Amino acid sequence: MHCLIAALLVAGLGQASGFHEIACPGTYGGHLQGLATDNEQNIYWSFTVALVKTNRAGELLKTVPAPSHQGDLTWVDGKVYVAVNLGKFNQEPGQADSWVYVYDARDLALLEKRAVPELVHGAGGIAFHDGKFIVVGGLPEGYAENYAYEYDRNLNFVKRHVINSGYTKMGIQTACWFDGAWWFGCYENDKGLLKTDEQFNLLGRFNPNYAVGITPWTDGHCLRGETVPLENKQHRGSALVDLPGKAPEIAGK
Repeated sequence: MHCLIAALLVAGLGQASGFHEIACPGTYGGHLQGLATDNEQNIYWSFTVALVKTNRAGELLKTVPAPSHQGDLTWVDGKVYVAVNLGKFNQEPGQADSWVYVYDARDLALLEKRAVPELVHGAGGIAFHDGKFIVVGGLPEGYAENYAYEYDRNLNFVKRHVINSGYTKMGIQTACWFDGAWWFGCYENDKGLLKTDEQFNLLGRFNPNYAVGITPWTDGHCLRGETVPLENKQHRGSALVDLPGKAPEIAGK
């Protein structure tokens, strides 16, 4: 079966959204917040109050509790970096409490906590490319742009970049470098995926949104996160093999 799926992906039939689904075992408090992979061997799943590691088939390897609110995450050189906000999201400066938590990818042991106070509306997502981290997060109503905060490899702040996207509900939730561009997932039903160039100039807005997870996968595809609410505030998560930006672009960006 796995050989058949791989052959169909290579043939291009995997371009249909959700062609193949990888389920994350178990249920967790709060919804899925993000996805990351380590060279396509394992998948790391961030739920609001839990960090989960599975193999590429979705078999559980490790889970640890996490502080509320844990957000999107990325894997770099044997470590998992998670955007965390212990304060309020989507408010004016002074109410967020933004951090990056660093875990050992082998056993999800917490290694370090780094404050990122520049994320004044709440740290919600993180990605890595070309020696730098990009951290994204919340946004109060009324703002006509989003922000990408650049940090060096040691999580020292470098600068804030402006994304002329217009307002998006609660800012940007997930981030990923893929296929020569930045991709940002937002809580928008009809324009939830932003694409920018390396300098954060907006290139387009696409369906569907990737607000609960986006990360590179095999054969030139990405994984798109999905989350299902259950009773008692529990959630399940899954990842769909997908191709971001292949749906029709939103008119006028």
